[in-house]
Amino acid sequence: MAMGSPLKALMNLYPKWLLRREYQKQKFKRFNERPIEFAFLFRKLTELYPKTVIDVGTGTSALPTLIRKCGFVVTAVDNVRDYWPRGMFNKHYHVVDDDITKSQITECYDMVVCISVLEHIEDSDAAVRHMFQLLNPGGHLLMSFPYTERSYVRNVYQLPGSSYGKGRPYITQSYSRENVDRWLAESNGMIQEQEFWQCWEGEHWTVGKQVIPPRRVSASDTHQLTCLHLSRQPSAISRLPLLEASKPDPV
Repeated sequence: MAMGSPLKALMNLYPKWLLRREYQKQKFKRFNERPIEFAFLFRKLTELYPKTVIDVGTGTSALPTLIRKCGFVVTAVDNVRDYWPRGMFNKHYHVVDDDITKSQITECYDMVVCISVLEHIEDSDAAVRHMFQLLNPGGHLLMSFPYTERSYVRNVYQLPGSSYGKGRPYITQSYSRENVDRWLAESNGMIQEQEFWQCWEGEHWTVGKQVIPPRRVSASDTHQLTCLHLSRQPSAISRLPLLEASKPDPV
């Protein structure tokens, strides 16, 4: 037996107990949007095969571990001190403490990933601007967030008919085409692909009865969630027309 084995076994006792406790106490609360978002992300990883990836707003998620298991070199960042008042520990992956609205990260990456995080950042314009700055030439920015084509909402939890979230210490914004166009203009960005999903019967995220399973729709249909693939465009190339970039796949 190796010299470190008894010590390693002792150190693993608490993580094993914690994981078993979490497994035994799991209860169904509600369906969420992660299957949509993760499917979009991993499809893009399959298409693009970036060498380096940075995950913005990791929190306690195992997502960076899953991406790393695919062979990519992964950095995970989160605003640990400001956003998590009680502190945060990710048992799956090392998380660098960084505020994306004024990021101190100096490296650049082939892909920046921000899954279901942007909506909780007050200064989301600054966050998107810094994420674009983290891209290598030819790099890709993947984001997902609550979205309704023609109207922005600062906090969906305050909308009449919102089914959950009231009293939470953070906001959940729902973005619109105006927001996306502003981000693209500020960073010379272009849309490579955009998906629209109906997850609720109401106009905005959390409003009305939940639609299970969610439906992929077009920009003109009722929708509350988008998955977005952006990149920087060369100055000589104009942005793709919206209708061509955002068509759902044929059923």
